[in-house]
Amino acid sequence: MPARRIIPCLDVKDGRVVKGVQFRDHRDVGDIVEHALRYRDEGADELVFYDITASAEGRSLDTEWVRRIARVIDIPFAVAGGLRSRDQAAACLDAGADKVSINSPAIERPELIEELARDFGSQCVVLGVDSFEDGRDYYVKQYTGSVAATRDTGLRTLDWVREAAERGAGEIVLNCMRRDGVRSGYDLRHTEAVMEAVTVPVIASGGAGAPEHFRDAFAIGASGALAATVFHDRLISIPDLKEYLGSCGIEMRR
Repeated sequence: MPARRIIPCLDVKDGRVVKGVQFRDHRDVGDIVEHALRYRDEGADELVFYDITASAEGRSLDTEWVRRIARVIDIPFAVAGGLRSRDQAAACLDAGADKVSINSPAIERPELIEELARDFGSQCVVLGVDSFEDGRDYYVKQYTGSVAATRDTGLRTLDWVREAAERGAGEIVLNCMRRDGVRSGYDLRHTEAVMEAVTVPVIASGGAGAPEHFRDAFAIGASGALAATVFHDRLISIPDLKEYLGSCGIEMRR
């Protein structure tokens, strides 16, 4: 397997980076370009930027901040937020993004996945999945960037990721909503089940609070580990994290 990836996640609202807990109560944590530069310098392997209210507000993300980021960093980054058409995705890629991530718009119209994979290649198409544990199973939620707009889709998470991969999604980011921002560790059982359901890379997201949590995610086969709070609040240093993971025998990009 290729070297594992450390991926800081930056939630964007009104052009600023914000962070919440379990997708609620977001606080401002700084300027989008300053964060991008900081993570580039610290050795992040990739970055992901989510315009968290775009889908719920029925709009697409502002490509101007995509251009601002692309001008100053040289590591891959993905963007997401209300991308409902081939042309909107193309605008983001033209502005400098390496990948587009789709979530609620893909649930609205699953054919979007096929259209983007056909025109840009599966390697550019990331499926974001906001998965919520309900009883003994996991289900997909939609429009999670707005508490008022969030709704249940009725889709079982494993059914949805299988369909999305078959339609051409090249990567899955699994956001385990109950773990988001609480720093108790990734939901390894659910992440492993998703990895068994698809043949594309799976990124663990939601719950990172200690270096051991990243180690555990990689031990079960996650291609990457996404985190926000521990990086934004400088609770974990990316260089120190990579050093630790390397000492555990996990191949990392240096």
